[in-house]
Amino acid sequence: SCFVLLDDNGYKVLPMAKDYKRIGEGDVGLNTGGMGAISPVPFVDQEFLNKIESKVVIPSVEGIKKDNLLFKGFLFIGLIKVGDEPFVIEYNVRLGDPETEVVIPRLKTDLIDVFLSISKGNLDSLNLEIDERTATTVMVVSGGYPEAYEKNKEITGLQDVHESIVFHAGTKLEDDKVLTNGGRVIAFTSFGKDLDEAIKTSYKSIDLVHFDKMNYRKDIGFDL
Repeated sequence: SCFVLLDDNGYKVLPMAKDYKRIGEGDVGLNTGGMGAISPVPFVDQEFLNKIESKVVIPSVEGIKKDNLLFKGFLFIGLIKVGDEPFVIEYNVRLGDPETEVVIPRLKTDLIDVFLSISKGNLDSLNLEIDERTATTVMVVSGGYPEAYEKNKEITGLQDVHESIVFHAGTKLEDDKVLTNGGRVIAFTSFGKDLDEAIKTSYKSIDLVHFDKMNYRKDIGFDL
């Protein structure tokens, strides 16, 4: 997943990410909204990044200008690597989920400053500072998801999580209790010096939390 910030005068490429859509370990089973993501992507080296920018990003940005499409914001480009070449699967005009939970935490530049520079048309002069560490996120979902699942399961242990960022997706607060309120319930994002350290921290945090029939993939990053 390649994310590009655009304004009328320029663009900035955000960190690359790879997400995991299938419900089952080894990328099997039904598609979901996303079971986890990692950033950066180990196989995307500088040479491949340069190819993505020259063969995909720049022609896309120039095409938008050529067609007089006044677009400001996030351009999402879904890519597949065939041999040593990037090919486009899809475009979206938004951030992706759960890639957002690993891309935005790596952005050290204040997000408000980013949005202000886009609105003023001076994105070109903005210095984007990126955290060099690896970020991983693991999504905890309701049992049965992405098919039928139950809600209103009490979630315990959240107060014990201190090493990860906890993103609430399908939860609600009721009488001082946090309850499940959706299929994808919580994402646990962690940093590490490498993929192994980051992913271990996310799973360590998940071990502290419980709700009835909670489910998550235990192999995020397995192919890397």
